[in-house]
Amino acid sequence: MIVFPAIDIRGGKCVRLTEGRFDAETVFSDNPVEVAKRWRREGAEYLHVVDLDGAVAGRPVNLELVIAIAKKVDIPVQLGGGIRTMDTIDTVLAAGISRIILGSVAVRQPALVKEACARYGDRIVVGIDARDGVVAVEGWGVSGQVGAEELARQMAAVGVARIIYTDISRDGTLTGINVEATCALACAAGVPVIASGGLRGLDDIRALWQARTAGIEGVIAGKALYTGALSLRSAIRVAKGEEA
Repeated sequence: MIVFPAIDIRGGKCVRLTEGRFDAETVFSDNPVEVAKRWRREGAEYLHVVDLDGAVAGRPVNLELVIAIAKKVDIPVQLGGGIRTMDTIDTVLAAGISRIILGSVAVRQPALVKEACARYGDRIVVGIDARDGVVAVEGWGVSGQVGAEELARQMAAVGVARIIYTDISRDGTLTGINVEATCALACAAGVPVIASGGLRGLDDIRALWQARTAGIEGVIAGKALYTGALSLRSAIRVAKGEEA
């Protein structure tokens, strides 16, 4: 199981939101590139980057900064936030980003997701962000009017290779991963799922590792890393089953 340190970018800074609320933002660094280098030094195998400005604008806003991150670390980077056209998908993947995450378009334009998967295969990831089991889109500000598990099944049917599932109500709260809902979604979709939202500590990672046979492939670590509640090195050991 892979631990993905999260780098959320807003206004060129590394921030964390609480429950996806832009009015509940904490700035952790003015230099996201240095943050990326730190996580790499501590053993990260893959980085999860979100362009929060892009999620609201509907197009990448901090792409140059994300490209700089990808150039400075020798590990893959996956990017989400505002990627909503095939032209943008082509541009981002050609720029050296390993995988892109499609969120709002999974609800609004499933045909685009199908086309992207046909062209790029497993470089396409769908992010399903839900509050009380209902998908939210456009920077989490709008209801997608579809259940998370139903959308997961639809995305698997059009060729999506993996899904990131975020429980918005837990994101940035340090209240624990919603393991049960994540497992249910993985079973519904039949494709690997990366858990996100509320990671608190090593017990969450142990629970996910034990549930990996349900299809859980990894976990995104955000505020727990930035506040020091979680050590990345320890998290990676537990995620690999090396530390009980």
